[in-house]
Amino acid sequence: MAELVCVGCGPGDPELLTVKAVNAIKAADTIMCPASHEDRPSIALSVVSSLIDKSKNQEIVRLIFPMTKDKSVLESTWKKNAKIMAEKVLSGKNVVYITVGDPYLYSTWIYMNREIRTNHPDMKITVIPGIVSIFTFAAKVGVSVAEGSEKVAVIPSCYDLSSVKEIAKNSESMIFLKDGRYFDQVIQVLKDAGFPDNSIFAIGQDLGTDHEIIRKMTLGEVNDDTLTTKYFSILVVKRV
Repeated sequence: MAELVCVGCGPGDPELLTVKAVNAIKAADTIMCPASHEDRPSIALSVVSSLIDKSKNQEIVRLIFPMTKDKSVLESTWKKNAKIMAEKVLSGKNVVYITVGDPYLYSTWIYMNREIRTNHPDMKITVIPGIVSIFTFAAKVGVSVAEGSEKVAVIPSCYDLSSVKEIAKNSESMIFLKDGRYFDQVIQVLKDAGFPDNSIFAIGQDLGTDHEIIRKMTLGEVNDDTLTTKYFSILVVKRV
């Protein structure tokens, strides 16, 4: 019986794929991957490219997920891509959908899964978790995400600064994911929320790739030259 498998590809380093993920990718008839535009590459596909078995003629299908806040466009996209995915499985193909990081943390898979389970409740679906950038970054920088009874806040892109300030008042660690274009806006907010200048401030971009950049300093040492404007970036700030 054909099945649908979603594979978390981790932060970008092919060596951080789990054994289970590798086996699923190699066994797939069709590999589907997200991309933000027809003319842009799929980052998830680049992570697993060395595993694709050319002798097996595995089919590669790019699903376009436009970068927009328009809910009607997003919902239409989710329905369209979920339909493509489901029809391929129903045709008898073992389909693997690959996504950066983990399938259940700010991932397109969440919407695909919701649509398919609603319309095809009997479809066999397996999800293979992936290593997320939070833990990869912590390992590289040597900063604990949390210890003892510390509270951690994970903030996605496009920040509502007023809510960030309130969250920061009650957190020991703040993790900002995706979109370094907004990092400069949170510096003063963190200070106003009580993060002292000696707080650990670590920033990274393109983790697990040849273009990886990691910087570690204190909040008081931050300036425009130490920030990043890349979309796939991470910022960790921790009280000491």
